[in-house]
Amino acid sequence: MLLLSIILGTAIAGLGSVLLAALVNPGASGKFASDMLSFAAGALLATACLHLLPEALESAVDINSICAVLLAGLVLFFVLDKAELWHHGHEHHEHAEAHSGHAATHQHGPARTGGVWAILVGDSVHCFGDGLLIAAAFVADARLGVMASLAVLAHEVPHHLGDLAVVRSGVDGRQRAVIKVAMAGAVTVIGGLAGYFLVAPFQALMPYFLTVAASSFVYVALADLIPQLQKQVGLRKSVRSILWVLLGISVVAATRTLDIA
Repeated sequence: MLLLSIILGTAIAGLGSVLLAALVNPGASGKFASDMLSFAAGALLATACLHLLPEALESAVDINSICAVLLAGLVLFFVLDKAELWHHGHEHHEHAEAHSGHAATHQHGPARTGGVWAILVGDSVHCFGDGLLIAAAFVADARLGVMASLAVLAHEVPHHLGDLAVVRSGVDGRQRAVIKVAMAGAVTVIGGLAGYFLVAPFQALMPYFLTVAASSFVYVALADLIPQLQKQVGLRKSVRSILWVLLGISVVAATRTLDIA
């Protein structure tokens, strides 16, 4: 049952996000991506602070150790980001609408191929890491796993919008672009399977796994999503962004009262 839950959770997060991104009307992708980024930022922070970290702190592990692992995790993801192993072209969603509207002007240049594969490889590495974190959450508690899966889904949709736009500029046909990005998204399931076999035998280390997962969510929200939201100017856009962040927090906070078997 646990393995099936991990497979379903990672499939929803990895493949479901690609499907949702593919179904979005390119003309509406800019506003949709912005709203989803805001929602994802709130959902990621709330999942880390209201679910993952409290679960880790409820263990017998010393709080100083948890804080040290949290700090180490943040530094680790910063290093991976600098090495372009964790950050996978998140900023490309900002240009999704422009690329979609002018795809024909970019579909015939061999120079684009390298960029496309760089996006796909980076996305695959990131999706594998997401799968590991989702698996750790499911091993600890089914509710945590569901929350982690939904949080990853929320922040991957706008990023896949950008990925699809960039990949379409280097391949012929929208369907081929969707297939290529979906293959990268499917690596989330592989990461989940690896996490099941790596994490499950080490239940004593579960508080640390959860803390690393929390540090990943916090890093993505604060170092990636929110800086992009800060680029939005104007009272109306700012208020809209804040409301979507609060909605993401509220949805995750509401699930604390649920008991998922």
